[in-house]
Order: sequence, then C-alpha cells, then structure tokens
Amino acid sequence: MSNTSYRILWADDEIDLLKPHLMFLRNKGYDMQTANNGSDALAMVSSESFDLVILDENMPGYTGLETLSRIKQIQPHLPVIMITKSEEENIMDQAVGSKIADYLIKPVNPNQILIAIKKILHSDRLVADRATEDYRREFGNISSQINTAQTIDDWYELYGKLVYRELELAATDTNMDELLEMQKVEANSEFNKFVRRNYES
Repeated sequence: MSNTSYRILWADDEIDLLKPHLMFLRNKGYDMQTANNGSDALAMVSSESFDLVILDENMPGYTGLETLSRIKQIQPHLPVIMITKSEEENIMDQAVGSKIADYLIKPVNPNQILIAIKKILHSDRLVADRATEDYRREFGNISSQINTAQTIDDWYELYGKLVYRELELAATDTNMDELLEMQKVEANSEFNKFVRRNYES
C-alpha cells in the first residue's frame, strides 16, 4: 500500500511554523491535512476520514488532551500521536490512559514524526515484508538441506526451520504460504525415503 492512501490530520495552533515538517511528510507520499485548533480538528474528524491524527497538547480552546478525549468519542479506534513541550508525568499518564498511539516531546524533527507514523500505520506491512524477505533468503538453504540431510539430527534442524518459518508467516499477511507448503511436502517425501533407507528393519 502506498503512503498516498493514508490521510493524516495535524492539529497545532502554530501549524504555519511546521510547514517544513508537512512538506517532508507530503514528499514521503502522505496526504497531510491541518487544523489550527481542537475545535477545527474535531469538526474535520467528524466529517472526514483520517488514518491518523497528530495533536499538539498546548492549544488555545480545547487542549490536546480535551481534543483527544472528544476524538476518541467520535472515532474510538483512530490512532492519535500527542506532541507536547511538557514532560509532566500527569499529562503523559492522561494521554496514555486515553489510549494514545504515541507521545513525542518538543522539539520534534521530521524523522521522529516519520518513525512514529511508520510504527503506527506500516508496522504490519513492514513485519510482513521482513518475514517474506527472510524466508526468500532461506528458501534455497532449506531446499539444499532437504536434499542433503543425512542424520536424524539434520532432520530435527530442518523441521525446526520449517516450523519457525511457518509461525513467522502465519503471523503476517504474505503470499508465501503456498511456497512454504510445497517445501514441507518435499521435506516429508524425502524424510519418508530417509526412514525407509535407514530404519527398514
């Protein structure tokens, strides 16, 4: 999924000062919308669809925490990143208690924001990509091991790898399941031959 399918609302009373951050994220492909205060942010969340909201804690009118609370009433599952100058523990506790997705202390740089966004919006895809890439890399190694396994310990090790890969891929949405199933069938066939050769009596 490309980043352009993700709509992000950033609410901050100093949004004009954040133009470099917004340009950076737009260049990364995100559809960035802005609001100058909590009321506008709530109106936008009520009438439009967003994948993520970034909230400044210290805004006139509704504070970030008040805006967060109202957003959760409108869209309980919409992830929110809170940004604040304050390191006060009670504000952090309230934010975490309100099921905040992430919490950043000012000043924040564009890369910090990008990492937080990726963690929230892309973690499933990134994990799936990594699991797929790892299995692709090990595919040849496993195939070779199927053909060269000589001892029962070789087979223990081989099936350990197959089960590990199966668990890794089962936890993600990838298209590698069929390939892994074929390798398991091949391993089972070769293991049957191994058993017949070595344990016929």
